Parts: sequence; C-alpha cells; structure tokens
Amino acid sequence: MSKFKKEKVMPRYLAVAVVLSLIGIAVIAKASYTMTVKKSYWMTVANNQKSDSDSIRPNRGNILSCDGQLLASSIPEYEVFIDFRAGDPKDTAWVNKRDSIWNADLDSICRGLNQLFPKKTVAEHKAHLTEGHDKKARHWPIVKGRIDYNSFTEVVKLPFFNMPKHKGGFHYDKHEARRRPFGSLAQRTIGDMYGRIDSARCGLELSFDSVLRGKKGLKYTEKVLNKFVNRIITPPEDGADVITTLDIGIQDIAERALLRELHEINNAELGVAIVMEVQTGDIKAMVNMTRCSDGKFREIQNHAVSYLCEPGSVFKTASILVALDDEVCDTMEWVDTGNGVYNMHGSLMKDHNWHRGGYGGMRLPHTLEVSSNVGVSRIIDKYYGKNPEKFVEGIHRIGLADDLHVPIPGYTPARIRMPEKNERGQYTNWYKTSLAWMSIGYETQVPPIATVTFYNAIANDGRMMQPRLVKALQKEGKIVHEYPPVVLREQIAKPQTIATMQTILTHVVSQGLGRKAGPGTFPVAGKTGTAQVSGGKAGYHSGIMQYWLSFCGFFPANKPRYTCIVCLKKAGLPASGGGMSGVVFREIAENVMAQDLVLHTEDARDANSNLIPDVKNGDIQAADFVLNELNVTKQNDMTPIGNQGTPVWGQASHDHQKVTLQKKDTQEYMMPDITGMGARDAVFMLEKRGVKVRLRGTGSVKSQSIPFGTNLRDGMVCDIELG
Repeated sequence: MSKFKKEKVMPRYLAVAVVLSLIGIAVIAKASYTMTVKKSYWMTVANNQKSDSDSIRPNRGNILSCDGQLLASSIPEYEVFIDFRAGDPKDTAWVNKRDSIWNADLDSICRGLNQLFPKKTVAEHKAHLTEGHDKKARHWPIVKGRIDYNSFTEVVKLPFFNMPKHKGGFHYDKHEARRRPFGSLAQRTIGDMYGRIDSARCGLELSFDSVLRGKKGLKYTEKVLNKFVNRIITPPEDGADVITTLDIGIQDIAERALLRELHEINNAELGVAIVMEVQTGDIKAMVNMTRCSDGKFREIQNHAVSYLCEPGSVFKTASILVALDDEVCDTMEWVDTGNGVYNMHGSLMKDHNWHRGGYGGMRLPHTLEVSSNVGVSRIIDKYYGKNPEKFVEGIHRIGLADDLHVPIPGYTPARIRMPEKNERGQYTNWYKTSLAWMSIGYETQVPPIATVTFYNAIANDGRMMQPRLVKALQKEGKIVHEYPPVVLREQIAKPQTIATMQTILTHVVSQGLGRKAGPGTFPVAGKTGTAQVSGGKAGYHSGIMQYWLSFCGFFPANKPRYTCIVCLKKAGLPASGGGMSGVVFREIAENVMAQDLVLHTEDARDANSNLIPDVKNGDIQAADFVLNELNVTKQNDMTPIGNQGTPVWGQASHDHQKVTLQKKDTQEYMMPDITGMGARDAVFMLEKRGVKVRLRGTGSVKSQSIPFGTNLRDGMVCDIELG
C-alpha cells in the first residue's frame, strides 16, 4: 500500500512553485527597472571601468667589447610631474586639506630639491612650483628634463610627493636612456640613439636595432574606480646583447695616438685609424675624428667606412701586385725615372723629389720603396697601356673593389672605374692619361676600410678576410647566434707574388720612405701615401691645397698579427704620409705589441739590487712561514722554530744573501724589548702581559716608555712611539 499522501504533498509543491514564480517575476522586474530607470547610473559606472590594452617595452640589449666589457647599455631615467588638481574636485574638504598640506610642506620640498638639484636655489624651486600651483596645472614638471634613478628615489621620499598619486598628484614618465661607460671612445662605430623617441641614429645601434630592441609585450589594464589591475597577455622579449670585436685597450691606444698627431700638425681636418686582426679580419679599433667649429676633434661621422677619396701612393702596392701576378714583369724590371719628371701622354708626371733631380734608374722594388710616381706609372703604362681593361680587371681580381658588406650605415664600397667602349671601339670614359694616374692612386675612390682589408690579405698570405665587427649575439649570458670569420677570397694572388710583396713592403719601412713607421724593436711592413685632394669641380688647384696622408701596413712583419691604416687630411704643406701618418702607425704598433709583453722578475734582477725583504722583529714564527713561501734564503738558530700558529717572539736581521731569525726569550713578568716590532705584534705581546698600550705615529716601534727588563705590575701603561 503506497505511503504517498496526496493531500499533504500537493500543497507543498504548490507553495514552492508559487515562490519560484514570484522570484522570477521579481528578477524580470528588477532587470527592467535597471534597463530603464537606472540606465544612466549604470552607464556612468561602466564608464568608470576601463579596459585598455597597452604594450610593454622590453629592455634593450647591451653592446659589448670582445672581452665582455660594456660599450653601450640602457639605464632608466625619469621625468617627474605633479598634478595640482588630483583627487575628486567635488570633495571640497579634501581639496582644502590638500592645499593646507602643500603650503605647509612647500619649504621642506624646495630645500630637498635644492640638495638634489643645486643648479637652482631654494627660492627658484619655490617660484617654479608656486607657478604651477597657481595655474592648477595637471602635468607640471617638478624639475625640467630627465633625472637618474638615484635622484628619482630621493624625490619620491620628499613630503607631499610620497602621497598616493590620486591624492598628492605626483606622477612620472619612465624612459630608457642609452649610456656608454667609456664615453666617446668608438662613439661613431658603436652608434647613438635619439633619446626622446627611442630610435637608433647611427653605428651598430642602428645596424642591429631590431636585435637590440627585442619584442614588445602586451598587457591588459583594467581601471575599477580608482584602482588599476594589470594582466599580462604577452610578456616582452628583451633584446639580445651584441658582442663586438672591438678591443677597448687597442681602441684607446689608437684614439690617443691619432688625436696627439692631429693636435700637433697645422690645419688638420680629420683623421682615421683602423686596426684589424690578420687571421680573422676582426676590427679591434676604429677611430674617426673630425675637427668641429670649436676647434676640437670629435667622432661625428664614420669616415673609416664612408670617406671615398683618391688613396694616393698606398694604391701603388695594388698596381705592382697585379703586374707581378700577371707575370708581365718581375722584380728585376728596370725603369728609368730620369730627373723625376716625365711627359706621360701630354701631362707631366712628377716624383716628390723632382726639384732635387729625381731618382734616375731603379729596379721595380725600389719604385715602391721610394714611392716613385714616374717609376710605377711607366711600368704599368708599358705593359697595360694598350689594354687598360686587363689592369682594372686585375685590380678587381685582388679584391680591392669588393663590396665588404660592413655592417655600419653609410658604408660605401670602393669605386674603381672600368674602361668602356662605344660601338665604334672608342673609349667613352677613358683617356690616355687615365691608366698612368690610376696606377699611382688617382682617378679611383677607395674608403680606408677597403685599403686596410687589401693590405690585411697580403699580411695573411693572400687570404682576404671580410672585416668583422660583430662576433655573436647573446641572451642571458648564452650565445644565440655567431658570426664566424668570413673568407672573401682564398687567394688574391699567387703565393710567390704575395711573398715577394711582403718582402718589398718590409723594405719600404726598413730602408725606404716608411722608416718613421718602424718602431725598431720588431719588423714592420707597409706603404706610405700622400695624395692631393680634388676640390670637386674646382679641381686640385682651388685655394689652399688639401692633402690625404696615409700609411697602411702590418706588424710584426715576420709573423703578422695586426694590420693598421692611419689617414690624415690636412690643408697646405708640409704634408708627408710617412712623417705624419707613419708616426701614428708606429705609436699604435708599439703600444699594441707592448700589451702582450710578459715581464718576469728574473729579467729585472741586478747584481747590485737587494731582493731580500726587510723583516720586522716580533712573531718570527709568522715570518718564517712567509719567507718559506717566498723561497727566501734564511737562517734559524733553532729547529723546529715552534708549533704552527703559536707566536715565537724574536728578532730578525738580514743582509744581501739571507734573513736571520733569532728567538729572544723574555719572562712573563718582565717588560720585553719591542723595538723594531710592528704595532700589532707589540700590542698583542704587551696586552697579554696585562700592560695597557698607547700608540703614537705609524710604522715599527722606535721607542717604549717602560724599559726592557722592568718588572711588570698590574695597571702599567706603556707609551709606544712608532716611526
């Protein structure tokens, strides 16, 4: 029989149904009320709840030297402001309270600002802030410009500024400032930034901007009334560090040497120095100095990779190398330079010593040793005059015209003109004199980086390396990408031709015009260059003559490690590639090689020198241990001298051959002889006997107020004179 009692259950179900129906009707009614009557109120609430997506700036990567030193890094800088209308303007009570707090704290704020930024007086800071307060400014700068992190942390501690933003109104803009710890060193090579717009402007900063910059992240910011809630959607990816090939030590050496010469010679306009590692092509130093309007030299343009000019006599090496490699002549080739003046197809070719009668006849190597314009041009014209294309093809073959793909904005490859003919077989861009003048470094445009790369190939037994400025990229200390050395040409000329040229260039320095570039302590090979600079459409005779002076070579010549080029541009005479650029080259070479010297103490020994240390009296147990470690000859009057770590008091004496250690026993109740001891040993010894010590002076003990052998009593005081 069923226990279900309909008369009891049904009324309960009915009651539940009625309640749920009433609740549903109430929900619908409330929703309708909210959507109609309260619409404006809830729209206002919705407007106070903002959801914005904003980017997160990543940290810019560092630029490092070859040994990991910082060349460029980002540090935070701040612009600080105050909102004089912060808070709810309807809250009259708080506005009045805030103004009273401001007036009470203003003097204290201004004194604090004066201590942090003393360029303005307290009164000036006060006048500036009062002006903003009177204007009720929303974004009034507390101090003009950016401040560093340390100053920022002090500013936020000042009264009123330490209040919450929505009450006090203090707020700030954060920026990442780019700084170079070594100042202007290699400034144009490293590069620079446009600070306010955070944009790279030159150098490696610009070339590797996308790598250094990293990738922005994305955050979701919600503002609920006066509270912000941030939620990161995509985290930022910090930029990678760029490891360069630059060596700070070599860069500093090159810059100092170049600046010294630029300041010494008259009418100097600019200077360039490049140091390249022979085996790898690594650029160890790149200096670019230009005279500014105030007379000072600064790095404002990277002439090392962008300055196209006629290289002058350093180009003669390439001309002779092509002739030797083509085997149209050899080192026994005889050429007559006469009195130093030669009519070359209607134009006079002159040697630098033509006014002294010239060099007369000479062999081919000697034409480079004395940098004879007549000698080199006659040889090249003799064998290539009827076929100049072959000569220019040879110049391209040895790599002088190659595009080196140097990763610095502004880099320009060399421009070496190829002869061209029209349909009738007539040259359209070539004259009878073109070949002769090209052979001695005119009618071409070669940047210093191309010249040093060519000479580096000669030093490297014919292998041409691409100039390398960046070795690798790293993130969080781990290498993520490497840039290995790149071989542009396995062999620019036959091995025998390269060996011959190495010998000739060594003779240029040892017995030719490049003597001033040779340090004398190790062999150097290279070539001088002195070229007149064309004034454009005005030619070579517009006002004061401009000269491009250069020396390019490698060292040490017997086992090349570095190739270096030094170029100077100046107005007027005197002008000498060997006597000016060569001097800078020599200083660079000497100091670079000196970095690798390993000095040994034995090398500095002198028969008359005393290498025995001066040992003080006192704990001769400790002295014995130190002398053993130093391998100093000593003599003890006891064996063993004592337990390790236990003081053994005594005296020490020495001569030129040995140190003598002698124990000096003293009874505990007697005043010891402490003369000659160090202060520490003397104080330790006396205080252990209950004697108080007063010290005067520095050094070892000269005198003691309590004589040696005196019976000691409690409370005695000993005055010790040190000297």
